Amino acid sequence: MQIKVKLFATLRENREKEMMMDIAPGTTAKEIVDRLNILKEEAAIIMINGRHANPDQVLEDQDTVSIFPPIGGG
Repeated sequence: MQIKVKLFATLRENREKEMMMDIAPGTTAKEIVDRLNILKEEAAIIMINGRHANPDQVLEDQDTVSIFPPIGGG
C-alpha cells in the first residue's frame, strides 16, 4: 500500500515537505509519526484525507496523512 505524507511548519526541518511511503496493511498514523522520528509531543495534529484523525487510526491505500506541530500565537 502507498500513502502520501505531508509535514508542516517546523516538522519540515531536515525532512521532506511531502513524500510517498510504502506501508503494510494495518499501519496506523502513530506508526508513521514514529517512522519519521517525530516525537509524540511534536505531532499535535494528525489529519487523514483532510479530517482530524486519532493517532491509532489504521491507514488505507492512497490516504494522505498531514502532520502539524503545536501551533503558538500571540
